[in-house]
Amino acid sequence: PAPIHSRSRLPSESRGKVYPHPLTEIAEHSSAEDTRSSSRIVWALAWPAVALNSMQVINSLLDSAFIGHLDQAALTAYGGITVVVFLLFSLAMSLSTGATALVARAYGAGQVEEFRTACRQSMGLSVVAGLLFAAIGVATAPFAARVFIPAEDTHAIALTTVFLMVFAAGLPAIYIIQTLAGSMRGIGDTKSPMVISGIQIVLHILLNFVLIFPPRETSFGVTIPGFNLGLTGAATALTISAWLAAVVYVVYSARTPLGASWSVGRLYWSWASRILKIAIPAAVMAVLRVGSLAIFTLVLKSVENGSEAIAAMRPGFAIESIMFMPSFGLSMAAAALVGQSLGMKRPDRAERLGWTAAHHAALVTLTVCIPIFAFAPEIAGFLIEGKPRIAAEAAMLLRYLCVTEIGFAYAMVLIGAMQGAGDTARPLWITVIALWGLRVPLAAILALDAGQTLTRLNGFVISMPIGVGMGAAGAWIAMSATQALQGILAVWQFKQGDWKKKEV
Repeated sequence: PAPIHSRSRLPSESRGKVYPHPLTEIAEHSSAEDTRSSSRIVWALAWPAVALNSMQVINSLLDSAFIGHLDQAALTAYGGITVVVFLLFSLAMSLSTGATALVARAYGAGQVEEFRTACRQSMGLSVVAGLLFAAIGVATAPFAARVFIPAEDTHAIALTTVFLMVFAAGLPAIYIIQTLAGSMRGIGDTKSPMVISGIQIVLHILLNFVLIFPPRETSFGVTIPGFNLGLTGAATALTISAWLAAVVYVVYSARTPLGASWSVGRLYWSWASRILKIAIPAAVMAVLRVGSLAIFTLVLKSVENGSEAIAAMRPGFAIESIMFMPSFGLSMAAAALVGQSLGMKRPDRAERLGWTAAHHAALVTLTVCIPIFAFAPEIAGFLIEGKPRIAAEAAMLLRYLCVTEIGFAYAMVLIGAMQGAGDTARPLWITVIALWGLRVPLAAILALDAGQTLTRLNGFVISMPIGVGMGAAGAWIAMSATQALQGILAVWQFKQGDWKKKEV
């Protein structure tokens, strides 16, 4: 069947409701779409996602700026939290990957009931997963804090534990948000997630301002309320804003072609297996990615200025997100367009749009990287006020990342395109080779000294057999090299074209 291109193609009971116009209408010309029309197709889906990511970058930078005004223990805790939070968000994105691939493929084929069922079944799995990981997060928070924070920094360990427990309470909402946003992208609607998540971000910023700091007097004699909860206030703001946004997503989804997402009914194993067949490799990739970041953090923990290096990671990554923000939006667009194109039986179109998105991501990334490289010390110093040594580490990290960020742009978009086709196995192997084959061993070799003790196990001392002893700078170099390798591998795998044959 032909793709859906108007409201009249929807079932009769759905007519009369307000639906977003499918952005893929502009794609249906002839098979000879030129470069200009390919660019227009890609950016029609990408610009709302890029706009949303821009807001998320601002949100992340403000988070870092707010917490940057707290004591060093809070900054160290915030850096250590990065690994766990990134893992739990990445697992939510894995379910979203399955939802996007299945919804987009059915939408491109014009199968209305198929993409609605895919959305509802993905929603049911996301609720189950959110509740499960919330329970695990609460139970393991004290252990995670002790793993990623230096043992002597007891205040930072306590702050990390409380943050993770409060954050865990918002995980079911976060999983719902990611799944419904992914389903909306699958039907070509990137504007609705932009608006709903944009409101969530504004609310999160306002709550941060109130919950983190004590009451403050302005020069106009007005008192700004504040609860003075510090880092715990940041976690509370995130959880409250996530739950409110999840409710809006669920209610609004009934006004889209997806239908009422809350009417999940029973979960069917046939659907669960289809979703998990895509989501599990993506989840394993997320675990391996976060696992490499965890080892990377442990390497930093072992260098001379470990607490400062760990504290520099979160604001450094927040600034780096400015560089990869356009690529992330273009990756979302590529995933939806590739899935829809394969549903249309147009693998040639899928490949063309994937390359278009990747080349545009590289060009925009280069434009953004140049000023960040030039002004990295000033940007880091502004964000991390009054802590020059942490700011210097963040600036060094940024400059190393700027060198290879274009490679990361290609990796992000082309991996997203392959995942949109339902092919999550190849991206998984790219992660294994680049992060575990290169980042983990290279970071340890460059950062640590030969003979330095790594750990003690049952009385046995495990030491570094070789090491350059560059400290945190060696770890930053390893991370930069990893980005270049990911880009090379992603370009190679996408060019091979085996992802076009993937059945979902």
